Amino acid sequence: MFLKNAWYVAAWDRDITRKLQPLQILGERIVLYRASDGKPVALENACAHRKLPLSMGRLTGDEIECGYHGMVYGRDGRCTHIPGSKRIPGIARVKSFPTVSRYGFVWIWMGEDSRADPTTIFNVEHWEDRAWGRNLGGSMTVACNYLYVTDNLLDPSHVAWVHRTSFGNEGCEEGTIETTETPSGVVASRWMFNVDVAPFYASFVRFGGRCDRLQHYEVRYPGLAIIKAVFVPAGTGATSGSDHPQATLMDSYNFITPIDANVCRYFWFQLRNFSVGDEVLSKSMDDGVRAAFAEDQAVLEAVHEGFQNHASRNLDLAIDRAPLTFRRRLAEKIASEQP
Repeated sequence: MFLKNAWYVAAWDRDITRKLQPLQILGERIVLYRASDGKPVALENACAHRKLPLSMGRLTGDEIECGYHGMVYGRDGRCTHIPGSKRIPGIARVKSFPTVSRYGFVWIWMGEDSRADPTTIFNVEHWEDRAWGRNLGGSMTVACNYLYVTDNLLDPSHVAWVHRTSFGNEGCEEGTIETTETPSGVVASRWMFNVDVAPFYASFVRFGGRCDRLQHYEVRYPGLAIIKAVFVPAGTGATSGSDHPQATLMDSYNFITPIDANVCRYFWFQLRNFSVGDEVLSKSMDDGVRAAFAEDQAVLEAVHEGFQNHASRNLDLAIDRAPLTFRRRLAEKIASEQP
């Protein structure tokens, strides 16, 4: 059901403190906290004795003391103290998970520790580029299987109907979508020529009149996405594209972490090549993006519920090529992890 040997976003780095925070990822219960040296620590959230959640205990230094019988666990998950016992058995330990702080998130590795390579974490282009502005971003819990979200993030056409007052308009209703496979995921993209600027972007573009627009929807395994929006004056998209001096660019980074088979956590932020340092605009964009993603949330939760009806089968269309390709390749990767 889930790809284990992969990095997932566990939480916003700013939200992880010295307080024990319980969460669930890929169906596994985890307790997350920040050690005194600033590094995040993630452990199985169940004492080895009576399985009380360790999040119901307390921190003593950088170790967790169970709130039931006082067993203490170090950052590596090994028990370091059992009250009244002179010997600590080897099985007195809980699972620990590799973690890394990067791009404002705490990333967690859910698979084999020996394969946890931080250099393979999703690369965020322009993160340190002072010529690009950044929105604070947000997160939400979506009551659907995470694959419905990856479907959505590989579907440029849905904005014409779900986001007609924000990301989409009539110009998004037609146009051929090109699907491309890469070693790390799937890309669905298209140029739309001589169309109106979508409402959300209308006040940001650096030119007047109609535009040529690129929709670049890319999702990498297991659920990491970048959506690139490019707006240039009409008639220039096919020649200069994003290199046009008046190009308005916004990169939206989206990270989906399954909680279980029916619920997932959705994190996001945006980078832009305009209005750098304008915090008022960043706040306004954050609010607009959250409102648009709430539209997605309503649709995806209804889709998840709709697929529980097995009385009739669903119909796949040509526009579903990218999502279906992603699902097939991800399923192959998940199968390769099985014994």
